[in-house]
Amino acid sequence: MTDRYQSPFSERYASAQMQYIFSADMKFRTWRKLWIALAEAEQELGIPITDEQIAELKEHATDINYEVAKEREKLVRHDVMSHVYAYGVQCPKAKGIIHLGATSCYVGDNTDIIVMTEALRLVQKKLINVIAKLADFADQYKDLPTLAFTHFQPAQPTTVGKRASLWLQDLVMDYQDLEYLISTMKLLGSKGTTGTQASFMELFDRDEEKIKKLEQIIADKMGFAGCFAVSGQTYTRKVDSRVLNVLSGIALSAHKFSNDIRLLQHLKEVEEPFEKNQIGSSAMAYKRNPMRSERIASLANYVISDTLNPMLTAATQWFERTLDDSANKRISMTEGFLAVDGILDLYMNVVDGLVVYPKVIEKRLRSELPFMATENIMMDAVKAGGDRQELHEKIRTLSMEAGKNVKALGLDNNLLELIAADESFNLSLEELEQSMDPAKYVGRAPSQVTEFLNQEVRPLLEAHKELLGLSAEINV
Repeated sequence: MTDRYQSPFSERYASAQMQYIFSADMKFRTWRKLWIALAEAEQELGIPITDEQIAELKEHATDINYEVAKEREKLVRHDVMSHVYAYGVQCPKAKGIIHLGATSCYVGDNTDIIVMTEALRLVQKKLINVIAKLADFADQYKDLPTLAFTHFQPAQPTTVGKRASLWLQDLVMDYQDLEYLISTMKLLGSKGTTGTQASFMELFDRDEEKIKKLEQIIADKMGFAGCFAVSGQTYTRKVDSRVLNVLSGIALSAHKFSNDIRLLQHLKEVEEPFEKNQIGSSAMAYKRNPMRSERIASLANYVISDTLNPMLTAATQWFERTLDDSANKRISMTEGFLAVDGILDLYMNVVDGLVVYPKVIEKRLRSELPFMATENIMMDAVKAGGDRQELHEKIRTLSMEAGKNVKALGLDNNLLELIAADESFNLSLEELEQSMDPAKYVGRAPSQVTEFLNQEVRPLLEAHKELLGLSAEINV
């Protein structure tokens, strides 16, 4: 227990790995990596920085003297300069060249990009594993007929696997968006106070080629293809909006999935995992609430609404920068990632343990199938010598009577018996029941699943097979 507020993301939802990516330790270690990269790049381009100074910086790259930085920040009220000072205490020989020519955004903004890119890669890993598990589920149940719904009203049959392919298709689109986003992430680079690199023009005696090389060297050392060509003091905050838009896309796909699972669990056709000792309700001992799917929906709502935050921030930045992005950005970006991390762990966990009840599915489908089979029945009756127009009117009337029996009287659907009793159709009940094979009414659903998996999903999984093999545990 603690007497201070702790974020639910830390206690219940986000993984330790994602939490570390957004931790203070990750941030300040990255600052030191950036200062080392800057010093090495400047040395390579002719600035008088010694190997001994760089070796000293590397020696203390990870053993950060946090207490020194904390005490210094109380005095100077500036986090970057406090850490420059603390690093200098550990590196007396290199103290004078730490952060040479740079502004606070050199470490702050470049670190934000590095951290977000690392977090996006973790999202990518989890998303491809959800896709893999859902692909297996779709393949396993591609032939199992089930009642499809439009407007949550009975419609033509589909298959359980075909319905899963709809969830899967959304995730594949999210993955494509995510891949593109990762491929376009760039560092801010070393742009200076207003983005003009004026301080580096002074440092390098106005040699613009060296300044351009400086940024590319830093990008290479930090594992990026390059830096933004232009900026103000910060990278454009539109980047943050793009990132959260992709995260929001994943959230809405997961939300749609969770809605369907909750509805299917109500119908008792498909259930999310329910552990042996899990309690569904404090009052109703029999209940099996779909709490994991509900949590997916709840977290997804947060992410979708959170998308507005970086949009507002990007829209209201003044000229080369203002600092009103700081507090909002620290919260909205971090917690957007933590929420999506939790969503994907839940999604993975639910798909891994989905329980399908074929008998319940078949019972519901067969209760509606006679209505859906009327066109086929009418064609068979015409072949047996009946009049198409006369039969159409009769089957319409009998369908309404059977519907009344079901809705008003609570009886079973007796449409087949009504048709068999009408001599106009010249069909026995046995002949009618032979037309009730659900597989006859699912169209190309099984083939569509197979084609989608073979043409789009399996090539994607093969291309990223090094990311597969992940499973997820949830805390509560």
